[in-house]
Amino acid sequence: MTLAAKNAAHFPRVWFGRLASLATMKRALVSLALIAFVALALPAVALAHDQPETNQSRWIMADWMMDTFFIFSGLAFVAFLAAWKAGHFQELDKMGAIPLLVHEEDYYTPEWAFDEEEWADGDA
Repeated sequence: MTLAAKNAAHFPRVWFGRLASLATMKRALVSLALIAFVALALPAVALAHDQPETNQSRWIMADWMMDTFFIFSGLAFVAFLAAWKAGHFQELDKMGAIPLLVHEEDYYTPEWAFDEEEWADGDA
């Protein structure tokens, strides 16, 4: 018994091990070619969407943009109401004051600025 035959039971085939047969390889290549063709052909479909500029078609983009605005703003409003009802906006004034209570070293004020008389009474 060869070493490969002994180890075959211990090491299962990985997904690309099934591509060893010729028929499976052909099927995979045909599928890959079909996916590549579809991916390259779809942008051409978008060009067929262009319309002639007429009095009726001038407002199509404006209508689409306005519809999109109302749909997304409506969804945002519903999400805001759901968050409000869930209690996520309670005591925001107290939560905003928490970062002000953290004392950190001042890295931004240069040393010469502390010598000015307006800094004589401490931190501004």
